Amino acid sequence: MADPLGELTRTHYCGDLSEALVGQTVTLMGWVATRRDLGGMVFLDLRDREGLAQVVARPEVSAAAHAKADQARSEYVVAVIGEVARRETPNPRMKTGAVEVVAREIRILSEAKTPPFPIEDELDTAEDIRLRYRYLDLRRPKLQKALRLRHKIAFEVRRHMDEQGFLEIETPFLTKSTPEGARDYLVPSRVHQGQFYALPQSPQIFKQILMIAGMDKYFQIVRCFRDEDLRADRQPEFTQVDVEMSFPRMESIFGLIEPLFVRLMKLIDVEIQAPFQRMSYAEAMARYGSDKPDLRFGMPIADVTEEMRTLGLATFPDLIAQGAVARAVAAPGLSGGRVKKLNEELWLGRIVPDAHVAKRTLFTLKNTEEAIANLVKKGASESAVRALIAKAGAAADDTVLVGVDAAGPLSMAMGILRLELGRELKLIDEKAFRFLWVTDFPLMELDPKEGRFVSLHHPFTAPTDEDAHLLDSDPGAVRAKAYDLVLNGSEVGGGSIRIHDSAMQAKIFRLLAMTDEEARARFGFFLDALSYGTPPHGGIALGLDRMAMIFAGATSLRDVIAFPKTANATDLMSGSPSDVRDEQLGELGVAVARS
Repeated sequence: MADPLGELTRTHYCGDLSEALVGQTVTLMGWVATRRDLGGMVFLDLRDREGLAQVVARPEVSAAAHAKADQARSEYVVAVIGEVARRETPNPRMKTGAVEVVAREIRILSEAKTPPFPIEDELDTAEDIRLRYRYLDLRRPKLQKALRLRHKIAFEVRRHMDEQGFLEIETPFLTKSTPEGARDYLVPSRVHQGQFYALPQSPQIFKQILMIAGMDKYFQIVRCFRDEDLRADRQPEFTQVDVEMSFPRMESIFGLIEPLFVRLMKLIDVEIQAPFQRMSYAEAMARYGSDKPDLRFGMPIADVTEEMRTLGLATFPDLIAQGAVARAVAAPGLSGGRVKKLNEELWLGRIVPDAHVAKRTLFTLKNTEEAIANLVKKGASESAVRALIAKAGAAADDTVLVGVDAAGPLSMAMGILRLELGRELKLIDEKAFRFLWVTDFPLMELDPKEGRFVSLHHPFTAPTDEDAHLLDSDPGAVRAKAYDLVLNGSEVGGGSIRIHDSAMQAKIFRLLAMTDEEARARFGFFLDALSYGTPPHGGIALGLDRMAMIFAGATSLRDVIAFPKTANATDLMSGSPSDVRDEQLGELGVAVARS
């Protein structure tokens, strides 16, 4: 039978005890982390969200408290009343290791079964077990620290946006399905049977309408939903910092967001400088093979097409004559055996399985005089070989790895190869934080499978003023007023200056193979709103989950979300998704086809 809490009130958190409290009576409440019986004295390490405190129960001080401590077991919830004293043997590994609480009274408020895994940070327990017992997993200090950091990030965001004159305005969760991009989560309507709401993938249209409504500066920390395949940095429901403002230039957005990150980084005791580095999409793809390059290490990709064309070896000139290009990276410390495995395991097997590169091995050259001489003996031009090494930026004993193929797939493949080598060779500075704005994205690109243009960001993104005239003749060449914020190789934000002219918006819909009737059916209310005096406007959405993950040094979003889903979008703790009763389906007018 549990002891009553009664009128007892906690006076301090466990982690807040210090030598300044020596001699004072305190009341602590928390979970028993460990229990030790040493020669008649019972020691309890008591844990709450602020940390650990050592409690000692001595029979000569209180026989009743000693008896209760003797009954306590791991994860029991207890209240302790006692006096703070200096420890005879301080523990420098504990924040409160200089003091302990000598118990005068202990109440066992709740007993606990033996947990399926220890409540400690260093675990080898399978993740599905931890997610099944998430309420126990969340007791671990590491996860509590991550959720505290997430709270502080959200709090600082609100402070910053308020100081800049932004209003936090909520937008609807039950919205109209406007499929474009990821799949919607649909919600059947009971009142309007056969019709459905959609959970928002983002508040995009509503925040633009708020600009039309004259709200001028809007932000929201908002939940969004996308029915798509999951990864370590993706969840079906996620949180973003959504921002929109009227009459901005791109610089206005940068000037708002950069100071925000300067103050957010101080939460983890990191000083960064603004303005952030900027790079065009074209340069990012050419130099790093990615539109979200990780700048914590070097190894840029070099265009060595001309060097490979004139190298003097067979195959390459013919491939290049057929339109192929050559890209190279220079890697330190690669053995011949590792290069072979790179071809077998990485290049030929995993990089881009459906691209031409999967059929061709890398050309490799170690930057040594012996290797250069051997290549010259095979017919290569020494001047071209040395030009290749110089262009790749290879130092002595570096290995130059060259791929030759069509520009698009090769750029992506070399980017993945660069990242793999950066991790494998431990070239990445794990303590660094490198921010980058990527700009000048293509407005749209041709989808070869669908045979039509699709938006690279979303269909409300404005074309650059310089390229707008190309919409009729060469839409694939039009750049967008779009920008992504990249941190350590992860996109943490994306935004654009929006289309504010109804005729331009209708034209973009048509270029995306959407008939006027389809556009009217999907976005008619928005097109109408645009015709009533729309200010130029733009904004950005920042991924709060991803920001928290990077700041916390976690490897998965699940480590910074209280109740995440698994990789197949299930909640192992609550058992969702689940079947519902036939009566509920009947009320909704929904029939389920079961395979």
